[in-house]
Parts: sequence; structure tokens; C-alpha cells
Amino acid sequence: MTINTAYHRLLYQLFELYDDREAANIADWVIEHITGQLRIERILYKDLPLNNSQQQQLETFTQQLLQRKPVQYVLQEAWFAGMKFFVKEGVLIPRPETDELVDQVASFNPIAIGLQVSGSLQILDIGTGSGCIPIALKKRLPTSNILSIDISDVALAIAQKNATDLQADIALQQVDFLNETNWYQLGNFDIIVSNPPYIKQSESAKMSKHVTDYEPSLALFVADNNALIFYEKIATFGKTHLNRNGQIFVEINEALGHETITMFQQNGYQTLLKQDLQGKDRMIKAWII
Repeated sequence: MTINTAYHRLLYQLFELYDDREAANIADWVIEHITGQLRIERILYKDLPLNNSQQQQLETFTQQLLQRKPVQYVLQEAWFAGMKFFVKEGVLIPRPETDELVDQVASFNPIAIGLQVSGSLQILDIGTGSGCIPIALKKRLPTSNILSIDISDVALAIAQKNATDLQADIALQQVDFLNETNWYQLGNFDIIVSNPPYIKQSESAKMSKHVTDYEPSLALFVADNNALIFYEKIATFGKTHLNRNGQIFVEINEALGHETITMFQQNGYQTLLKQDLQGKDRMIKAWII
């Protein structure tokens, strides 16, 4: 089987599950992963054969993809902030809007807001998952000290692997953040950042099975009657653990922007709501004067 034949065979099968553009992107990604060749190389050398090992790998990947398993989990890789992260079931697949959250944090200017920083910025990331946020921030703010916490030991192991592979010096700690008795383990911070669970359970019915069948519900969903639980805890935590003029940056449910803003304001915070590149309410910056 040639590279060209393999590509088109996979592509035709993916058309059953994806639109044409997404199917082509996935097929390109899979064939590049198997052969190590970029798309232009595969065009030039399209008649090169796949060896037996590559054909077996293609068959395995194809069967997983036809079961609606996300390509990132199939290949165990996802790109974020220009870096390749190891991912598998047990952590969320990094998404572009979270990259926008990193951009917001990385543009933080402590001098402009009068924050007195002696030495390095102290950053807390709540809910590390794959480690994409703290690792990307460490690359953008190399002198910062970053502590990243998660309740999941699976997530922490994956984040540690990514931190090692990508040579990012971050600290990782297992903490159930919703349990306030654990907060004594944490210090004070100039920045608190989080992409917490924020999708209501009732919203799951409208979501793709690629997400609901494979991505960890613990990192996705919150009860409908307590949808802001993580933001409420972060707001409370910030009152005693945020340094003077420090700031909170969080990703939010696009449908709950007003409610989330109101909650932070009721807790004494000034707020700024930002949209993502699709124009959806996606990020909140909060601080106490």
C-alpha cells in the first residue's frame, strides 16, 4: 500500500464522521504521524510504500477513529502554544481558546497596576490537566514560579511527563481545591489562573460524542444547580491568597458570562470580561482594589 492509497482510504472512511475539511486534517495528521513525512513530502513521494509496521499502525488508528475516539487520544499528542503535548484519556484535549487565556496572563504587567513583585511572579494554576497552561506560561514568563494543582493523579502524571519533555520547571501538587481545608498547603500568589470545569450537566446532550464519550467528565461538567462552584471557590480563595494588586484569570462558560461577572463583583472584585476569537464570552480577569 502506498502513502497516497493509505491517505485516501483513511479519508474516505472519515467522511462518514466528519465534514470534508476536518476529515482531511485528521487524515493528514495521522499519515504524518505514521510516516514522519510532512504533507509536501507525501505529495512528492506519494508512491512510496508503507511497511508492514506502518500498515498495522494505520489499521489500529483507523479502527479507533471510526469509534469516534478523538485523533489526539489516538495519536497521544496535541498541539498547544506551538508545542506538542502528550495527551491521553484522563485529561482534556487542549483547545485554542485556552491558548488565548495564556496570552492574557502572559501580557500581565505588574508594574502598570502597581503590584510590588520582589523577585519572581508567583503563579497558581488550578486544574492542570495536561499541564498545557503552566508549561506555556513558564515558556512565556521564564522567571516566574508556577505551582499547578489538580485532584487527579492521572492528570498530574501526564502534566509531569509534559513538563519534563518540554523542559518546563513547574511545581505540581495533588490538591482537592474545592475542599477549603486544603488551602493551608498553598501560599500567596500574584496571579491565579484556571480553566475549571464549567459545562452544565444538562448541556452534555448537545455535545459531540467525541467529547462526552472520551474526555474526562470530572474536568468538564458541573451540576446545573451549582454551575459556578469553582469560580466561587476561586473568588473566596483569592481574598486571602492573592497578593495586593494581584489578578485572577479564568476561562468561563460562554453562556454564564454575566452570572460569573456578578459573582466576582459581589465578592468585592473589579472585573473585565473578554471574548475569544469567535466573539464568545470566554475569559474573565478579576482583581481587588
